[in-house]
Amino acid sequence: MGLRRFYHILKTLLQYGLDQLVPIAWQPWYFRTARSAAFWLRNQYPDKTEGERLRLALQQLGPVWVKFGQMLSTRRDLFPAQWVDELAKLQDKVEAFPGDQARQLIIQQLGLTQITDLFEQFDETPLASASIAQVHTAQLKQADGRLADVVIKVIRPDIRPQILADLELMEALADLVARYLPDGKRLRPKEVVAEYRKTILDELDLQREAANAIQLRRNFEGSDSLYIPYVYADHSRSGVMVMERIYGIAVSDLPALRAQGTNLELLAKRGVEVFFTQVFRDSFFHADMHPGNIFVSFETPDNPKYIGIDCGIVGTLNKEDKRYLAENFVAFFNRDYLKVAQLHVDSGWVPADTSVEEFESAIRTVCEPIFQKPLQDISFGQVLFNLFNTARRFNMQVQPQLVLLQKTLLYIEGLGRQLYPQLDLWQTAKPFLENWVQQQMGPAALWRELKANLPFWAEKMPEMPGLLHHYLQQGPKQQAQFIAQLQQVQAQQQHQTKKLANAVLAGCSLLAAVLLLTSGWSITAAVLALIALVFCVKS
Repeated sequence: MGLRRFYHILKTLLQYGLDQLVPIAWQPWYFRTARSAAFWLRNQYPDKTEGERLRLALQQLGPVWVKFGQMLSTRRDLFPAQWVDELAKLQDKVEAFPGDQARQLIIQQLGLTQITDLFEQFDETPLASASIAQVHTAQLKQADGRLADVVIKVIRPDIRPQILADLELMEALADLVARYLPDGKRLRPKEVVAEYRKTILDELDLQREAANAIQLRRNFEGSDSLYIPYVYADHSRSGVMVMERIYGIAVSDLPALRAQGTNLELLAKRGVEVFFTQVFRDSFFHADMHPGNIFVSFETPDNPKYIGIDCGIVGTLNKEDKRYLAENFVAFFNRDYLKVAQLHVDSGWVPADTSVEEFESAIRTVCEPIFQKPLQDISFGQVLFNLFNTARRFNMQVQPQLVLLQKTLLYIEGLGRQLYPQLDLWQTAKPFLENWVQQQMGPAALWRELKANLPFWAEKMPEMPGLLHHYLQQGPKQQAQFIAQLQQVQAQQQHQTKKLANAVLAGCSLLAAVLLLTSGWSITAAVLALIALVFCVKS
């Protein structure tokens, strides 16, 4: 399966002429030789633009590749505009599967006789179609007789085998990277692929997505920054999800946002605040925030609100990672590079024997040029290049549990760059993080921890006198038993040591006896043999 899939991928990339997108200067001799050897695989779409060929190839290869294209579509600072415009179509304009097939899947999943049992005006033409699912509009018949405008999300049929084939290939390649590349252990490719496997397979379960959306909606209930549509959980299954239909402007539609007078500066700042709130306040964040999943409400354009959909991929952080990240960010914003370096060592993200001073100097070299600059003046490609070099130099290991967070941060940075290029990302995030760190590590945090544990201690308090009496009564007995066991172990060790010494002496005596016997000293040899026998008996 792995080899067949690899050949299919290679064939698709070459038939769409994607090898021609690689500059000649970047093509080593063995690449050109291998390409010439595959002479039967030629570009079959010379009439299409480079961006179209790239989009169509990724679309044909399936969900894993489409998601890669979605991420690239947010980086107008790294790729030509014509490429990015085409890749943006992968966000919600992937080739759809037939609407009548979607209808049958909905009927089957929800146990209906016909679609009109539950819905009015079901539209077989999909409203949007993405890598893993597509959505159709309908009106839901409610118990009180009213109709609710909804969208029905339907998982693409027969998509799991294709994803599993790609995952199998990725796992095989990760194993090769881990074994043979110099940076294999540091990059931890097998762990990264394992984390990705869990993420994308979870996305195939729409009941899980429904639960994620319900949680995110609860976290931002009453917020002026983010709205999550209502999910009709009773009508959602693993392959079908029914949710409130939202009306808004795609966050990538800048002309429409400007036409309604949207405060783009505030919108960009709120994007940063929403991200950090999800990560550090809730430790539960939407991890697929490409422009196809983000809209802006028509209401109050001077006080704009995001609308988030497609909650299939969410990320979480444990308490330790969250604290280290927050402290790293705050130290970074304060240009305290020594603390950043020390935190990396303390967290185990770099080896313990790393020179903190050298690491501090390397971080300063990367970070200082980008401070107090708006996003439009930062060369993100150069920053990434410098970060990769620094990571390699100091053997910084990839943290698989943070890959989703890093990907989401890329989306947020790209979104801010698109909405309001003058945005100062650092100054926007710094106050929020400083306040969060104070709340987590100050007296208020200690008081909250005490209050949180108070019910537990109140429950256990009546048992404390009995537990104390039991400890005082059993303590001396247990201590005496422990001392007796310790003495027994010591005696056994002494006996084993004595036996080992006797065995060594017996062996030496026997060896000396043999040597003396061969030299004609038979009487002395006999005495030594007798001594060896005695030591053997003792051992």
